[in-house]
Amino acid sequence: MGILRILVNSMGRISAFRSYQLVLLLAAALAVVAFYYFGSERHDFSSTTKRIKQTQASHNTNRNDADLSLDTKLLPTEEGNVKDKKGEKEGEGRTRRSDNRPKVSQYYHALMMFTKVDKSRSLQEKFRVAMLSLARHGLFLDEEILVLHFVSDEASRELGGMMLPELLIEATFQYEVVFHDVGLLTRKLFPIVEAMQKHFSAGSGAYYSDAIFFLSVAMHHIMPPDLQCIVQLDLDLKFRSNIRELFLEFDHFPPGAVIGIAREMQPVYRHTFWQYRKENPESRVGDPPPDGLPGFNSGVMLLNLEAMRTSALYNQLLEPSNVAKLADQYRFRGHLGDQDFFTMIGMEHPGLFHALACGWNRQLCTWWREHGYGDVFQLYFHCQGPVFIYHGNCNTPIPDD
Repeated sequence: MGILRILVNSMGRISAFRSYQLVLLLAAALAVVAFYYFGSERHDFSSTTKRIKQTQASHNTNRNDADLSLDTKLLPTEEGNVKDKKGEKEGEGRTRRSDNRPKVSQYYHALMMFTKVDKSRSLQEKFRVAMLSLARHGLFLDEEILVLHFVSDEASRELGGMMLPELLIEATFQYEVVFHDVGLLTRKLFPIVEAMQKHFSAGSGAYYSDAIFFLSVAMHHIMPPDLQCIVQLDLDLKFRSNIRELFLEFDHFPPGAVIGIAREMQPVYRHTFWQYRKENPESRVGDPPPDGLPGFNSGVMLLNLEAMRTSALYNQLLEPSNVAKLADQYRFRGHLGDQDFFTMIGMEHPGLFHALACGWNRQLCTWWREHGYGDVFQLYFHCQGPVFIYHGNCNTPIPDD
């Protein structure tokens, strides 16, 4: 009996001790709840949690608070690069901007073709030069943002997603990056431009894959209606000035103009229009500037999409019968895609175009100088005034700064 009484008393003390522990644990739990929900100045998270979130956010943003993790197809990896994400919105991948940015009041849109870059070291180097120089010279207001559009295949998109954070790390402006699927855009373009491809493509017929080289011709049908202006740029460019100043050229478009573009700086179209020139010896078609019509170069183009949509004349010129009529009239057979089309309609309707100064597309290729046109080459190649953008066309090296 004595032993039993000792056991009962011991168990009672243990129970009381456990009850005391439970009370302490309950009080601690209530204190934690009170701290999270009633402390820290009535915020949703504790200050420690917020500091963790801010630290994570800082790793996902570049110097201009533009997050290069994509909402639809690209996600950040542990190394800070980007990778493809399957099964979401078809055709596009878009960056997110940081929440710590100024309110955006103005977007500037620029587009580049970015296909088969993963297979070409040369294209990768051109891309590197273009992006580094754009970041180095680009200046925008705090409330403005540059949206970089890339028309890309899947493999090149993955490569671009890994390269861009490093190439744009010195950018002082806000930006977004949008990847457009080249296959999706080609499917949309083909019915619109199929008829013109046989006149302005290298092949003998209207090849499906060639349709993407006419993107600028019909971009007003492809891009969303709320996108009113965009600049299309070749990959082999080097910026020597602020790209924002190029967008200001839209303000100088004369009434009726839909596209801003620089002249061709080689006697390309003197050669292409040889038969028409022979039949019309008094024509200025293919002659050098300042009085001639040397044609256009599509390395840098300002596309006023809103004006393109509303221009009855421009849209009539896209109709297959009118394309065939002009091609026959000028005895035209080209292979440079959109550039050929714009050159041909520019001979007949120059008012559709705003002429950019040669410095906005300072072409460096001299191929035609060594191929039969050395005596007149300099008349086309001469460019007076400052150079804003170098264009290393036909793989011509671009001068160092």
